[in-house]
Amino acid sequence: MCDLVARTGRHQQRYEAGCRLVAGCIPFRHRNSEGSEDANIGKIVEVLMINSTSGPGLLFPKGGWENDETVQEAAVREAIEEAGVRGELMDFLGYHQFKSKTHQDEFCPEGLCKAAMFALFVKEELESWPEMNTRKRTWLTVPEAVDSCRHSWMRDALENGFSKWYAERMMTAGEDISAEH
Repeated sequence: MCDLVARTGRHQQRYEAGCRLVAGCIPFRHRNSEGSEDANIGKIVEVLMINSTSGPGLLFPKGGWENDETVQEAAVREAIEEAGVRGELMDFLGYHQFKSKTHQDEFCPEGLCKAAMFALFVKEELESWPEMNTRKRTWLTVPEAVDSCRHSWMRDALENGFSKWYAERMMTAGEDISAEH
């Protein structure tokens, strides 16, 4: 049984200019490529996706940003609640707007949402987490994840947010991101 409990309800939900504010992350890790003996050569970046509870396709953990937390705290919370991972929240990847079909309410009747997405370097996969009975985790390479994204805005966050950020980090750092942490 999981000691953590997922937040529910909308009474603490943040809104801005008719949009529901959402926080999420793209969890990632490094894996050695097949046949590579050298720990610094042949690293493959993988991202963690979870199944949708409302249809086919995979998602990144995300959810409502609430009044009693920072956007960074909300992103970390969602990673724990939905995907059962903990790690280091690294950098802001950008805002992405989308229309939710399932989260329309009196403050946001159109279902408009604005998601702040972050990169999360995964350091721990929990054995139990709040949504483990409804969510399954899947590690994918970036190209596999692009093909598996349920929503175009998440695909954009991966391709134009995470992938560009990661490439820039690798160029400026000249080494594996995980070595810094």
